[in-house]
Amino acid sequence: MTKKIFIKLLLVAFVFGFSTETSAQFWKKKKKEAPKKVAPKPKPSKGGIQPYSKVVTKDHKTDDGLFKVHKKDEKYLFEIPDSLLRREMLMVTRIAKTASGIGFGGGKANTQVLRWEKKNDNILLRVVSHDVVADTILPVHEAVVNSNLEPILFSFPIKAFSKDSTATVIDATSLFATDVPSLGFPSRGRRGYQITRMDKARSYIERISSYPQNIETRHVKTYFANKAPSNSAVGSVTVEMSNSMVLLPKIPMKRRYFDERVGWFARGQIDYGLKDQKSKTVTYLDRYRLEVKDEDIEKFKRGELVEPKKQIVYYVDRATPEEWVPYIIQGVNDWQVAFEAAGFKNAIVGKRAPTKEEDPEYSPEDVRYSVIRYLASPIPNANGPHVSDPRSGEILESDINWYHNVMTLLHNWFFIQTAAINPDARSKNFKTETMGRLIRFVSSHELGHTLGLPHNMGSSVAYPVDSLRSASFTAKYGTAPSIMDYARFNYIAQPEDKGVSLMPNVGIYDKYAIAWGYRPILDKTAEEEKPILDSWILEHAGDPMYRFGHQQAAGVVDPSSQTEDLGDDAMKASMYGIKNLKRILPKLEEWTSEKGENYDELSSMYGQLIGQFNRYMGHVSANIGGVYEYYKTTDQEGAVYTHVDKSKQKEALQFVIDELFKTPEWMLDENIFSKTEFSGSVERVRGLQARTLNNILDAGRMARMIENETLNGSSKAYTLVNMMSDLRKGVWSEIYNGRSIDTYRRNLQRAHLDRLNYLLNDAKDQRGFNSGYLKRSGITINQSDVKSVVRGELKRLQRDARSASNRGNTITRYHLQDVVDRIDMILDPK
Repeated sequence: MTKKIFIKLLLVAFVFGFSTETSAQFWKKKKKEAPKKVAPKPKPSKGGIQPYSKVVTKDHKTDDGLFKVHKKDEKYLFEIPDSLLRREMLMVTRIAKTASGIGFGGGKANTQVLRWEKKNDNILLRVVSHDVVADTILPVHEAVVNSNLEPILFSFPIKAFSKDSTATVIDATSLFATDVPSLGFPSRGRRGYQITRMDKARSYIERISSYPQNIETRHVKTYFANKAPSNSAVGSVTVEMSNSMVLLPKIPMKRRYFDERVGWFARGQIDYGLKDQKSKTVTYLDRYRLEVKDEDIEKFKRGELVEPKKQIVYYVDRATPEEWVPYIIQGVNDWQVAFEAAGFKNAIVGKRAPTKEEDPEYSPEDVRYSVIRYLASPIPNANGPHVSDPRSGEILESDINWYHNVMTLLHNWFFIQTAAINPDARSKNFKTETMGRLIRFVSSHELGHTLGLPHNMGSSVAYPVDSLRSASFTAKYGTAPSIMDYARFNYIAQPEDKGVSLMPNVGIYDKYAIAWGYRPILDKTAEEEKPILDSWILEHAGDPMYRFGHQQAAGVVDPSSQTEDLGDDAMKASMYGIKNLKRILPKLEEWTSEKGENYDELSSMYGQLIGQFNRYMGHVSANIGGVYEYYKTTDQEGAVYTHVDKSKQKEALQFVIDELFKTPEWMLDENIFSKTEFSGSVERVRGLQARTLNNILDAGRMARMIENETLNGSSKAYTLVNMMSDLRKGVWSEIYNGRSIDTYRRNLQRAHLDRLNYLLNDAKDQRGFNSGYLKRSGITINQSDVKSVVRGELKRLQRDARSASNRGNTITRYHLQDVVDRIDMILDPK
């Protein structure tokens, strides 16, 4: 009770005390109140998250695009919108500019998919892999995720948030200023030049530019290198790297699955979600997203040509010399007929790049523009790379790099291959119209690559050789069914073949391939498209006009799918080609000389003529031990691989013996030698002969001949023993007919001995490959018939040379005595 009374008294005292103090204010001077103490805001920790205005200041220069890029001094800030966190972006790394000896710029060094993620107070840049997948609804998807943790490429502390808190600011400088291997010089080059580390003092960011769908970075890297390819005294390599970070579409394009019977650039994934009882790679095409407008679907179904939702446009670089612009544009527009076969009109067009006045925002680096870029470079080349979405194969952007000196290549090819019948090719500098037509040809060829088509080296074999001498045939079909072949120019046509066409156009195969890859199949999934695509192929099965033959990078296994060849018979085509070379050679000085100049052009074009002759020898010798490859599926009859006919192989060897191993005296022009070199003619012929001889005596080729005999018997196969005997009789004919042996033939015979020595004592086992470009026959040398056949040939040669060593002139006798001793050393190297 006492406690309750006490509490009440306190309350009353509190109330009256408060009231008394309040009422007193009326007659007492009010005292100045002390300011209320407010707890100070904690200062941002040094290096921690700062207010936006402290990080992005008025001193920064901002480039707005995919991200805002803020630059101050040598620092670059990325302001990443939250909407782009976890979106996938494709990073394409290229060597933009190279040091001398490394090659030419533009080559792709690395491609990877990246994802920006927020984690606590950091932004992580992860590398995303699409190599291994499974559908998210399947149980196996969890296993795939657990086996493919996305690596962190880089981590950035968050510097600030945007004023509206919808974006995150990081300092991205270190991503490009330090040595991040996947964004810098490729590892193969690092190993080859023995690069140890980057020199930060000689490395810097050139610029970072932001566009609506991509960010472009240029940075110069200098590396310490023990084996620098040039300027070795500096002990380093400097390159300028280009990194293109491209935003990938939210919804990937529908795939179209690959079929090796139609040539196409493609990409693959291992899909664990399929019902196969093993992991299986699915492969799909690289192609543009070409779709029918909703309002035109019924027209398309009726077979009418329609315009696509989005046209494919290629802009010709503003730096391109004006005289060549119309020809390059025409090379682009030449593909319109192919897209008409796919159901589209005006699907592709070439345009001039807008001027600065027309569009000040235009840039060839903007991923929204595909550009044919003209580069003032002495490199005699052009190439057509493209950037594709790895999830679907959609081509997002493509650039054709056009190097100034590609005109040198075009001039040399056109001169050597057509000057015998074509007055327009008989000069050092062609007329604008002539060079323009050649530029159009290359423009069209390179553009085919950017559309998704690889080289089709099996195209030109579709035409009978003599058809290429027909004006009416070549006017209709060109020189090959595909402009994607390296068919070059018509070296077969003879002077009496008036009006014959000299080069390929977008042909029958090209129209077929574009239609197969681009024609929309409405209301079908990618899987459901497969039977339809297969039926389109089967419509033309067995027709050589529609055949795809893979390019062969290392050695030629299939002689019907070669680079630089024409027609269905290499011996006949090369015979016509050599006839034309014999017509050109006596006129070479006249057609290359200009008053007041030296003989450099004569020397150069003589070298081109020899090179063309060497190509013919390669075309022919590939038939020896050759195997044709004609792609088929299991529902098609017939073999995929068949050996070249025995008679054709024998004919090929005899052609080489007659045209090359019997000294080609027609090319030994003393007038040219007297004006272009103080020595070299003998060594040149030796090199030509040895190169082809070594090609014939290739271990893989010999393995195929042994296998052919084993499978098909000596009645059908050109056996290794017979080939070696025919070769010996052709190379060493003098020891059988009693004639003296001249310098050229003595060199050839020693080259033969050197190759036999290599096969007997030095040749290594080789592993076989059959993976598209790379084809090679495997062989275990010591356990094959190669060494026993080679040893037998050497003993036979030694016996025959010894018998002939007392005949002929002195140098012939010395040579044959030396041959006998050399064979002794080969048979018993110790």
